[in-house]
Amino acid sequence: MSAAATAAVAVPHRRTAQDEGRGDRPRPARDAEREARRSLRAQIARLDAQLAAAVAASIPDGGIDTAVPALDGPRLLALGELEALRDALAGRVAEAHDRLAARARRHTAARAELDRMLADPAANRRRRISLRELGEPGCGVWQVRPHRGLIGMLLGWWRVTLSSGCP
Repeated sequence: MSAAATAAVAVPHRRTAQDEGRGDRPRPARDAEREARRSLRAQIARLDAQLAAAVAASIPDGGIDTAVPALDGPRLLALGELEALRDALAGRVAEAHDRLAARARRHTAARAELDRMLADPAANRRRRISLRELGEPGCGVWQVRPHRGLIGMLLGWWRVTLSSGCP
């Protein structure tokens, strides 16, 4: 090895302005911040997956609003910004679950109405329930109609029929 190469290796590292900024915080504080970021990112990922599942489950009813506050382009988010994003996602997930629960209640009520129609058609004359209200695919309609037209209506002969589908 030459003397110039040996001298270059032996020269100590000069501290730059960037190096000065790195030493401001003690190591435990940096480790705590790193762990907090990791935890927040994991929570955000979990909430994002839950929101995606809720959106997929809500597709037949038109979907769910998934907008969260916009950030100023790609960058490393501060802890406060990560917490705000997590809180916004948590709010959206809660709204999505509430909306899905309300839809399930509507489907259950419609199913109970259909059961009443099937049990006593004469008491539920001219009632209609679509398959969409029941949460089923298709565009058919359950309807209480008179059996044999006008004669059935006069004699009280009512029945529940399912339409053949889309027009």
